[in-house]
Amino acid sequence: DARRSQPYAERAAAQRAALGLPLLPTTTIGSFPQTGELRAARADLRAGRIDGVGYEERIRAEIREVISFQEKTGIDVLVHGEPERNDMVQYFAEQLTGYLATQHGWVQSYGTRYVRPPILAGDISRPEPMTVRWTTYAQSLTDRPVKGMLTGPVTMLAWSFVRDDQPLGDTARQVALALRDEVGDLEAAGTSVIQVDEPALRETLPLRAADHPAYLAWATESFRLTTSGVRPDTQIHTHMCYAEFGDIVQAIDDLDADVISLEAARSHMQVARELAAHGYPREAGPGVYDIHSPRVPGAEEAAALLRKGLDAIPAERLWVNPDCGLKTRGWPETRASLENLVAAARTVRAEIGTSAS
Repeated sequence: DARRSQPYAERAAAQRAALGLPLLPTTTIGSFPQTGELRAARADLRAGRIDGVGYEERIRAEIREVISFQEKTGIDVLVHGEPERNDMVQYFAEQLTGYLATQHGWVQSYGTRYVRPPILAGDISRPEPMTVRWTTYAQSLTDRPVKGMLTGPVTMLAWSFVRDDQPLGDTARQVALALRDEVGDLEAAGTSVIQVDEPALRETLPLRAADHPAYLAWATESFRLTTSGVRPDTQIHTHMCYAEFGDIVQAIDDLDADVISLEAARSHMQVARELAAHGYPREAGPGVYDIHSPRVPGAEEAAALLRKGLDAIPAERLWVNPDCGLKTRGWPETRASLENLVAAARTVRAEIGTSAS
């Protein structure tokens, strides 16, 4: 069934008890800086200069650094940083039966960023777990929850060249069933927070308004098919960016994710107001740190955005996070920005405590 077995209110109570997070919990979206050293390690592996064992030790070393930094900074829900992933779609496509990868099929994404979209040519299945060992390794390094990180079925289609001999919705369901197996394996391995990213949900919306309902029906169903098999105390997150969200707020609601993080810093929390106007009933993390430039936002700047978020979303349902992943940023601005983000959350928590007393 493509629905969670419990309503959100029951799930939220179970998750609060299981996770024990503070008010205004802090997290990041998933990726940490993809350094020159990481890219060199992948090149060395392809060229045979290092073997698989040597490559994996470099990845583990990067995960250790990312976890250690987050713990020292005071972030509440951690990520492993995704150092093993060159691209959020290609990484999964290379591990799913039915996808084909190209060696030289480069396509411009934006600016100087290029990607090699995979080709979805056959029926999709998952031969073995794709992310579990890296997530469980990261979790072994900390007592704080580490999010499992997956790319959702709509984005897996949107950023690929997809077979056209069957309806897109049918293909999306195949991808969703493969990802559902991964979600189940992550949960069985002890992962209590699992994020399924759908940054392409809005950008794939058809141009004709008459085509919107059919698209959004299969898009949201495929997300729920991916995520609906977990226990009520397992928290499902999703993330969206690169878009205006006002015209798909109902679809965001229909995903039935426990927490959604959204790009919001540059719009000064416009999406938070749109969610509030819709009556969105679940938790949300409108971004307080614009990751699209190397500029470091000050702690007070982030706190001011957080207060705007609180004008629209109750404190018990508001998360504190950047707009997007940190893959394209350097470590110096990442460290400073996340330290300021945590400081902002602590400042506003204290203000809430003072006003309530």
